[in-house]
Amino acid sequence: MDKAQLLGYDYYIVAFSGGKDSIACYLHLIDSGVSPDRIELWHHLIDGREGSTLMDWPITEDYCQKFGDAFGSKVSFSWKKGGFEGEMNRNKSKTAPTAFQDQDDNLIECGGIRGKESTRRKFPQVSANLSVRWCSAYLKIDVCTMAINNQKRFHNSKTLVISGERAEESAARAKYKELEPDRSDNREGRSARHVDHWRPVHSWDEKRVWDIIEKHSVNPHPAYRLGWGRLSCMACIFGNKNQWRSVRAIAKAKFDKIANYEKEFETTIHRTKSVNELADDGKVYPGCKSLDLIKKSKSMVFDEPIISKNWELPSGAFGESNGPT
Repeated sequence: MDKAQLLGYDYYIVAFSGGKDSIACYLHLIDSGVSPDRIELWHHLIDGREGSTLMDWPITEDYCQKFGDAFGSKVSFSWKKGGFEGEMNRNKSKTAPTAFQDQDDNLIECGGIRGKESTRRKFPQVSANLSVRWCSAYLKIDVCTMAINNQKRFHNSKTLVISGERAEESAARAKYKELEPDRSDNREGRSARHVDHWRPVHSWDEKRVWDIIEKHSVNPHPAYRLGWGRLSCMACIFGNKNQWRSVRAIAKAKFDKIANYEKEFETTIHRTKSVNELADDGKVYPGCKSLDLIKKSKSMVFDEPIISKNWELPSGAFGESNGPT
């Protein structure tokens, strides 16, 4: 995308996980001349805000907020009511409503009315197919679409949604288009809602991602210093044996709850091995030996500066980046 085209949008929305690729997307926008006060960071809360703490890192929400504060960009949060655990336990019922913050921080709820009643009662499947890997579809993609579709400010305007998928990550992601109309686009409809989806780091390798993070001296999420190679949930369904061993080492209660769900559902996440069997075969990441790092990752408050004066490449960089295939 050339500079003239890039600067021609009214709204810029970064799907912001707090991970390296979404950070790289944001910094690339800044380097390309988009003012920080025109960029919105939208973070989708995987566990929701109804009390569940099953899958995600406790520190992530505040890390994202502090990142936005440091650079001068607005941060908004959105989620499926009940989060991952609520959707997973759906039993002869419709999917829950979506909640999101608008530009004035008003809490808006929508959805959860139409659709068929159905039952899940099992974890998302480890697959590139979003119809069965429902955590990405229901807790991220659909949530973002709902938040755009239900705000009139996006009518009669041009919006750019930015996300950090990279071709290097998987064969499936290599097929993604760098620029295309977003799922929420309705430019030919009555609302004239023009929404494009741009993946600016799609062709980047991991080195280039870390290079731009180092250039801006951004202090990475604590998960990378613990040894995780990518930031999704702490207990990501794509986690390998070493990740599951590390989760069991630093968050035993969370791990045990997941293991108990596998027994209850009589279906394991990885189908051939339970999370306990995977963890038994794995090794704990070296960073998980640091009690200070563990405490930081499990805190609700990120108490470090976002801009680091003594930047260091975290131990998880160029490591095991298990994710969507």
